[in-house]
Amino acid sequence: MGHSYVSLTIYDKTLSRSRKVSLLVDTGSTYSWIRKDVLEGLGLAAEGKWRFKTIEGREIEREIGEAVVEYEGLRATTIVVFALEEDAQALGVYTLEGLRLEVDPISERLKRAEVVLAI
Repeated sequence: MGHSYVSLTIYDKTLSRSRKVSLLVDTGSTYSWIRKDVLEGLGLAAEGKWRFKTIEGREIEREIGEAVVEYEGLRATTIVVFALEEDAQALGVYTLEGLRLEVDPISERLKRAEVVLAI
């Protein structure tokens, strides 16, 4: 997929506060990366730290937490990485799957998955 961006809404866990963000769709990223100040502005707190390997092969540590996200009427709870200023903001695969979305390779747009994988 080329450099495609989508606009989605991020909520706090109680759905009382929200913010729209534009994220790069990145099927190479497991989790969604959203600026720390945006997440903290919604009252979301980090729940731990995880290690990540960057595209350059560097290992970094970032805080993680949970948020509710919504895209075109689809809503899901997802893991988010508290991205620093130098980090890109991205929509990762875990969030895409939680929203039951997939990337259409022809149009390079997101579309609803007709079915999800099972055992």
